[in-house]
Amino acid sequence: MSVELLTAFEYHLGSMKATPARKQLGDKIRKVRRKQGISQEELGFRAGVHRTYIGAIERAEQNVSIDNIHKIAKALKVSPKDLL
Repeated sequence: MSVELLTAFEYHLGSMKATPARKQLGDKIRKVRRKQGISQEELGFRAGVHRTYIGAIERAEQNVSIDNIHKIAKALKVSPKDLL
């Protein structure tokens, strides 16, 4: 494996590490979603993102953009600040 490819792979793995902020966001999204009785697939559909992306957010594997936080909040019918 080339050094460049290995470095890119290691970088990708590093980006999936949970941070306290990602964990807090993911936990809050999961809590609100479950309270509303909707699946990750349904939330993804409503927000216009893939269902696996919702799962990755809830597991704190994704660094979510403010735009996607807004889409998810809108889909959950809450304010973005309620997820942070």
